This record gives sequence, C-alpha cells and structure tokens, in this order.
Amino acid sequence: MPRKASSERKTKETRIKVEIDLDGTGKSSIKTPLPFLSHMLEQIARHGAFDLVVDAEGDVEIDGHHTTEDIGIVLGKAVLDALGERHGIRRYGSATLPMDEALVTAALDLSGRPFFVFRVPLPKAKLGNWDVELAEVFFEAFARTAQANLHIRLIEGSNLHHIVEVSFKAFARSLRDAVELDPRSPGVPSTKGTLTE
Repeated sequence: MPRKASSERKTKETRIKVEIDLDGTGKSSIKTPLPFLSHMLEQIARHGAFDLVVDAEGDVEIDGHHTTEDIGIVLGKAVLDALGERHGIRRYGSATLPMDEALVTAALDLSGRPFFVFRVPLPKAKLGNWDVELAEVFFEAFARTAQANLHIRLIEGSNLHHIVEVSFKAFARSLRDAVELDPRSPGVPSTKGTLTE
C-alpha cells in the first residue's frame, strides 16, 4: 500500500500544508518564508529519500518560531499518518554524519511514545533570517507529533551552519532507516504487538 499522507494546520499565526511519500526518491517542493529552514527541509527530503511538499506561510514579521514549530508539527503528523499501524517497519534508525569539522548523531525510535533529547548547544544567532535555536523547536515538535523518541547529539563542531545542517541530515537518515520496510519482520516490531497504543 502507498505510504503517503498529507496534513494541514491553520491558525491565526500560520498556514501549513505538508505532503509526504515515505517511499519516494528525494524530490521536494518547499515554500516557506524562511530560506534557511526551506534549505533544511530540502535536506530531509533528499537524505531521507522522501518525496516532500511543504507550503507554509507564517507571521515571520514577529519571528520564525511559530512557522518553524508548526512545520515540525505538521510534518510529524504527516509521517504518523503515512506509517499507519507501523507494520513491517524497522522502527529504529540512527546515523552519525560528518560535515567538515562537524559530527552529529541522531537516533530515532518510532515507538509511539514521544520523547526528545537535544544535546546540541547552539548560541543565540541567525543563519539568514532564521534563529538557530529554532532547530531544537522543530525537532521537538516533530518528535511529539510523530510519537517518536528522538535523540540528537553534537560530537564535534565549531561552524554553526555545518552543525545545524548536519543535524538535519542525520535526522533525515535516521528517519529513513526507521520507516524502511523490513522483509524479515512483516509484523509490528514490538513484543506488545502495537506501536500506536
């Protein structure tokens, strides 16, 4: 069955629509008012091998917080819906990736129990018009809504752009592994028999 889903969120602060195909080829169409965040979402599609559409508007004249968080929420919901009962998935994924001097590990469990640990110290700074501290906001919103246990940890790094970008790439690779269908385990990968309750 196709593992595709779309999700929307409309508030007084944002209007977000996301479409995802978990079995895609890395194609993306990303439109947000935050160019650096758009670039990071392209990384998720490319390195996760997901077909991803994001169409977002938000009150960035205030700041990028609402838009970033709501994209994380809607992406998490789309992934949750695309997974369905999670039959046959690997469930776990992890990746340790370098980008020049930066090295980041992301580990993910599509457990049905949201938990988030972020050990990537980031200063109050901007990349373009995007506050880098919003990386944590995005990942936490995703983990909460996708009902995932997500850990991201910085091992080495000094260049802020490299640290943030490789965090998104490591997240994408870990998510790619976790959603992959495992031919050796066609059922739900849990002794409880469910990952959704």
